[in-house]
Amino acid sequence: MLISLQIENFALIDQLELEFGSGLNVLTGETGAGKSIILDAIDAALGGKANSRAIRTGTNRALIEATFRLDKDVADWLITEEIELLDDNSLICSRELTLAQNSLRSRSRVNGVLVNRQQMAQLRDRLVEITAQGQAVQVGQAAQVREWLDLYGGTSHFQQREVVATAYTEYQQIKNNLEKRRQSDRQRLQQIDLLTYQVKELETANLTEPDELEQLEQERQRLSHVVELQQSSYKVYQVLYQNENDGQASADLLAEAEVTLTDMVQYDTQLQPILDLVGEALAAVTEAGRQIGAYGESLESDPQRLEIVESRIRELKLVCRKYGTLPEAIAYYQKIQAELAELNDSEQSIEALEQQERKYLDRLLQECDRLTQLRQQAAAKLEAQILAELKPLAMEKVQFQVEIASTVPTATGNDQISFLFSPNPGEPLQPLIAIASGGEMSRFLLALKACFSQAEASGTLIFDEIDVGVSGRVAQAIADKLHHLSHRHQVLCVTHQPLVAAMADRHFRVDKQVIVGAGLSDTPGDAQTIPTNPPVPQSGVVGAGLSDTSGNQPTIPTNPPVPGAEREIRTVVRVTALDNFDTRREELANLAGGKSAQDAIAFAESLLTQAANQRQTPQNGAATKSRSVKSAKKR
Repeated sequence: MLISLQIENFALIDQLELEFGSGLNVLTGETGAGKSIILDAIDAALGGKANSRAIRTGTNRALIEATFRLDKDVADWLITEEIELLDDNSLICSRELTLAQNSLRSRSRVNGVLVNRQQMAQLRDRLVEITAQGQAVQVGQAAQVREWLDLYGGTSHFQQREVVATAYTEYQQIKNNLEKRRQSDRQRLQQIDLLTYQVKELETANLTEPDELEQLEQERQRLSHVVELQQSSYKVYQVLYQNENDGQASADLLAEAEVTLTDMVQYDTQLQPILDLVGEALAAVTEAGRQIGAYGESLESDPQRLEIVESRIRELKLVCRKYGTLPEAIAYYQKIQAELAELNDSEQSIEALEQQERKYLDRLLQECDRLTQLRQQAAAKLEAQILAELKPLAMEKVQFQVEIASTVPTATGNDQISFLFSPNPGEPLQPLIAIASGGEMSRFLLALKACFSQAEASGTLIFDEIDVGVSGRVAQAIADKLHHLSHRHQVLCVTHQPLVAAMADRHFRVDKQVIVGAGLSDTPGDAQTIPTNPPVPQSGVVGAGLSDTSGNQPTIPTNPPVPGAEREIRTVVRVTALDNFDTRREELANLAGGKSAQDAIAFAESLLTQAANQRQTPQNGAATKSRSVKSAKKR
């Protein structure tokens, strides 16, 4: 429930503080007096749209603060969002608008904690529901009508919508995968051709050893220098083992050294290690000579093998130019073999995806059908209740139908929902938005809200001139309907109807006044007031700076002399709480008009008396417990 509202520098409001109560709260005043500005301020405090024009001219900062009484659902939400609860069991929503360098900055706070737009929207759904004639546009929006019907249906609708949303997401994923596969089929075929060629080329190359190229290079060097190797190996053989040029070979010299050292050891055993070394050297040189001799004898010129080796080297180098080093080429060959196998199997993958798509589409349609059945049941119930709510509003003979037509499945089902309406017997049903008059639309919205009043989680219902375009018996019926709603909810209503205003539990009069001060930044207390409307006896002024409760306001002469400075003239909105019989009677008389002031006052007295008697009469269903769809609203 909205407890109080504080406004500073918002539109035409300089400073204002209002205190609301339970039941029916009404705002009255002349057209253009600023009643809707107060509702706009409530909307702004709860995260509604705002622009730089919302800040009062001459200032660069506006502040709106709305205080609500806390309930369990909101308290649970605050705990979930890690926002501290206040000690007095209240909730403070504030919005600060600041102009800085021709740009608008906005900050929203809940209990002093900065919150984002999404959080504010979640909280708004739990606190207020605003109904205005502007919602006539929403009546023609299929998405909004569907949302209303699901809200009316309750938790089961939103639970099934979650199931449908999940099925839709899964179906879209499969569908997108299949579409991507189909779109890439041409690229797939081109890739298959390329990989097939590369696999064949690498397969023909018969790549097995990563170091094959180095081995072949060595073999080519050997085959290309067979003669030089033979000559060099024979020369080494002679030097080491057997010299045919009457010279001594290394083995002969070492043998002589070994004999000499053997004789020397007989006289000095310390030479034994040296003898051992020479003996080992002789054995090594002898073995080396034999091996080099064998190597030289094994060398043969093989031009055919050399040609094979050089051809293989050319082949491998060509592969390396295209695919990197030989190890990289072998790794790439293994990789593209796997890729080619996968691409060749993609036809089977497409078929599998098509089967999956049909499977998930069938599941989606089944879940949509279940949701449609729930909506059809809720639609039948809503049709009967809407007609019942419209009868007291002088619309006894209207026809109303919730039309549910099939459409393409989405995350919210496959239903196109619209409201059909016929105000006159014998006339066909047509879209409500197309044929309802302003008065009929106002009454329909009120009836719709009455149907939702048991399902709505919001504690405060706000109606902006919901009674426009009606009079007489219809106005009384609207007053009764608002009175009934006020048993379940706090109701805040802007009205021009005395019949509606008479039923109020709290009544506020809104005026525009012209103030004269020293400048644009003057506070109301420093300004003098020029009345713009006939004075109404006042018992208590809620607008800041209005301390005169006698109804007599000082009169300011035209162009009054002001010493020292030129004085500014500004228009401001003031709100007066009409909290006794006399002030309410005067206001209702002004709303009613009539042939004479006495007739208007007598009419106003009768309205107040009748309203007092009606409020004392117990209302059927007043104690009925509301069924809640708070969990659905959270979604």
